Amino acid sequence: MDLDFLKPLLERPGPWASVFVETSRSTEDAAQIQRLRDRAVARQLVDEGADPLTVGAVAERLRAEPASGAPPGRALFATAGEIVLDLPLTTAPPDVEATWTNLPHIAPLLHLRSDEPACQVALIDRTGADLELRSPFGVQDVGHAEGKTWQGRGHRGLPADRYEWHYHNKVENAWEETADLIAAELVRRCPQHDALLVLAGDARERKAVRDRLPPRLRSHTVEVEHGSRAPGASTASLDREIEDARSRYARERIRSTLDDFRRARGRPGEHRAGTVDGAPGPAAEGVPAVLEAVREHRVATLLLGLDAADAGRLIWVGPGPYDIALGRTEAKNWGIGRPKEARADDALLRACVAADSEVLMVPEEAPGPAGGLGAVLRWST
Repeated sequence: MDLDFLKPLLERPGPWASVFVETSRSTEDAAQIQRLRDRAVARQLVDEGADPLTVGAVAERLRAEPASGAPPGRALFATAGEIVLDLPLTTAPPDVEATWTNLPHIAPLLHLRSDEPACQVALIDRTGADLELRSPFGVQDVGHAEGKTWQGRGHRGLPADRYEWHYHNKVENAWEETADLIAAELVRRCPQHDALLVLAGDARERKAVRDRLPPRLRSHTVEVEHGSRAPGASTASLDREIEDARSRYARERIRSTLDDFRRARGRPGEHRAGTVDGAPGPAAEGVPAVLEAVREHRVATLLLGLDAADAGRLIWVGPGPYDIALGRTEAKNWGIGRPKEARADDALLRACVAADSEVLMVPEEAPGPAGGLGAVLRWST
């Protein structure tokens, strides 16, 4: 999961109100249920010590929930009387949850928002491409890449065969320039090395654009058969193909990352079988080892189990995302002034947001790191 959408939470010191609520209104008594829900949220925040301004801001935002078109759930993050982040959820929370903590309680987002990746989509033809960003919450038009077309002017002095050759050559040159332009725009819009890119439209043009992509992006690019830039073209088949591609990509990403983790963890001389340690190697397992990797900005992918035993362990943090330690004394030894307690999962996720690290939820049926916390590292020490 890409956590860039959480970066506004790095800009405030807290403490934080974190609220997760169901927002569906499919029953006749929905209005009454909403009022009870809003009271429960306010009561929980007051009981945990939230300030009146922040409680009021949360209550006002919940009252403004639209009567129709609401997502299954909503997450709110507020501090100092202001809603900093308001996020729709693809899965309704099982219960009302409202907390007042030193760090925003962001861990529930990992299983309440879809883990299928957002992806860039390019609808390509000979004249250019329409660009879309697709996520679990819909389709967003993000721009166009328009090439130039060449129009013949008659050239009545040229023999027919020479004119045809001249015209065809100009058209091909124009298309080559257009393919270059589309590829360059896609590279600009897909800076992450693991971004999923879907190419749709005319087969010949799709291939020409893909061949121009750098290897690191081409390896995460798929082509689909349907899709057209023509006005009014049906999108049903294209939508299905893109959803299938996103699902396959998510499954393969989990599988390959867990394979990398297991291989790294099992290297002779680096990790002893059956133990959890912080020995040098391209993987870390358990809270102490992962915390050390976080402080050194070495986490490429954080692995978190759905019911990780270590997730709720209390550790100590400071104002910076990498100010993180196992205990209060260690925090002070690291130079963290006035450290505060926080959940391990929230602190690690905050650091991953700052470091642009990937975060993956380990499926319940898959063997993951001991205690539910591990990481694939960018490099070994």
